[in-house]
Amino acid sequence: MKNLNQQAVLATLCYLQQDGCTLMLHRNKSENDVHSGKWNGLGGKFERGETPEECVAREIHEESGVKLISQQLHGVLTFPDFTQNRDWYVFVFTSTDFSGRAVEHGPEGELQWIPDEQLLKLNLWDSDRYFLNWLKQPAFFSGKFFYHDGQLLDHQYQFYSFK
Repeated sequence: MKNLNQQAVLATLCYLQQDGCTLMLHRNKSENDVHSGKWNGLGGKFERGETPEECVAREIHEESGVKLISQQLHGVLTFPDFTQNRDWYVFVFTSTDFSGRAVEHGPEGELQWIPDEQLLKLNLWDSDRYFLNWLKQPAFFSGKFFYHDGQLLDHQYQFYSFK
C-alpha cells in the first residue's frame, strides 16, 4: 500500500474575478513546469502547517502582488498520479474581495485579466473546462480527473448542496 504522505501534493487554485473578467496566469517561465504553456488560475503548493486559506492567500500575493481579503471555497479536485507518481489534491477558490493591482509579469509567468466568456478558449488543462463551469453552481464539488501523459482519460464528480 502506498504511503499517502510520500505520494501526495496538496495545493490551492484561485480565480480572482472582477468586472466580468478573471485573472489568469500564463505559465511560460519554466520549460520544466508541468503546467508550461497552459493558462491557470493562481495558487500553488502548501507549505508545512498551512491551512488551505493561508496557502491560497500567500500564493496569490507571491504570484500577483494582490492581497486576498476573503475567498470562497468551491470544491476539491483529485488528480491521481498526476506528476511523478504523485497524487495532487487541489482546493479550488474564487475571490472578488482583494486589494492591490496585479503585476503583469509574475514569477511563474504572465498575468492577464481575461473576459469570462473567453476563458474556455485559452490553452487550459482539459479538466479546467469542466470545473470552471462548476464554479457557477450553488454547491460544493469534488472532482477526480485521470490523466496520462498530459491527456485527460476520464473524470468523476459529485456535488454537495448545503441545506
